Amino acid sequence: MATETSDLLAAAAPPTIAVVRGVADDQLHLPTPCRDYSVRDLLNHLFEVVVNFRDLAAKRPVTWAEKQDFLTDDWRSRFEVETERLIAAWADPTSLEGVSPGMGMPQSMVGGMVLLDFTVHGWDLAVATGRPYAPAPQATVALQQLTEELGPTGRQMGVFAEPVPTGPAVPDLDRLLGLTGRDPRWTAVG
Repeated sequence: MATETSDLLAAAAPPTIAVVRGVADDQLHLPTPCRDYSVRDLLNHLFEVVVNFRDLAAKRPVTWAEKQDFLTDDWRSRFEVETERLIAAWADPTSLEGVSPGMGMPQSMVGGMVLLDFTVHGWDLAVATGRPYAPAPQATVALQQLTEELGPTGRQMGVFAEPVPTGPAVPDLDRLLGLTGRDPRWTAVG
């Protein structure tokens, strides 16, 4: 079986997995567009997102307090395996039913949140490490409305910064990034 969420995650996965696989060990200290996150910090966060949102798909409780170091052993291959498990979890139609016991919002919105993290953090890692990134077009379009809906709460919680104006005639990814408070022209300083 599949759901729209799992289909979008499956489309969004290859570009982000390619970026993660391409991160060199000597790039782990580099800054990213995410305030206060190095490449290492952001990779650990993205791993945590993948693992926790798999559990959220099954409506199991998760904890965000444990800051595990996922970058051990063959972490690049493990990221791909964990992503496949995430997609499979959201392919179950029951994953989209009801309200998330852990997040207190509709499960369909929770599924959109993981797609947003996966897509935007794929870009964050790509620009931080100088890797190419071409996200799934259907994901960036689908995420714009969700990001507009989540924007006020996201900014209040410190997840999003103030929107960055991008203008009307920009690529969908740039518009999405601007909605999250990212400057699509971001580059590492120095």
